[in-house]
Amino acid sequence: MGNSRAYPVHRTPDRFEAYRRARQLWALLAWHDDEAELGAEMTTVDDFRRMVAVLPDGRYDHVSMREDPETGECLWFDLDVRAATDTDIAEELPLDVCQRVPTGFEEDFVRALGRGPASICWEGRWPDEPEAGSFGVRKYDGVQVVFNSDRADWDRTADFHTVYVHVTKFGDLGRAQRLAAAIGGAVLGEAELGW
Repeated sequence: MGNSRAYPVHRTPDRFEAYRRARQLWALLAWHDDEAELGAEMTTVDDFRRMVAVLPDGRYDHVSMREDPETGECLWFDLDVRAATDTDIAEELPLDVCQRVPTGFEEDFVRALGRGPASICWEGRWPDEPEAGSFGVRKYDGVQVVFNSDRADWDRTADFHTVYVHVTKFGDLGRAQRLAAAIGGAVLGEAELGW
């Protein structure tokens, strides 16, 4: 039980640089899942159209819960994303999407992003480092790159992109520092609650 601890290890205004640094960390995992979890908020019709082109079967929904003003019932996003008109989409914004996909779609996802917060998560296991007293834990370890945000839960917007390493629920500052150094970065702040 519990959540990983996510250490920010690189920030940049260039989303493709952030993605490349995250992929460098991904390559350091002793084991990694063959899927990635992609999530993004879309604030414009163009953002939405680009994302649907990449994730046509994604789970699209309203960013915030909506209620019918007369009945108080929840309103769900139920448009056919491929057939919806620009006017229909504009009335539903802002929207988000979350989907697990086989690795290989991530770069297309990065190209499709707009100004809304977004994230790519790769779960895995860091190599054991017995000499440092650091052991990989599959449940907690992995890499995350957050776009247009400065938080691992990407609940706040920013003008830059942040790369995180996820480690055991107890934290492992030493491992985070070694991983950051491996990509020319540094631990940039306190550990945040991860997945």
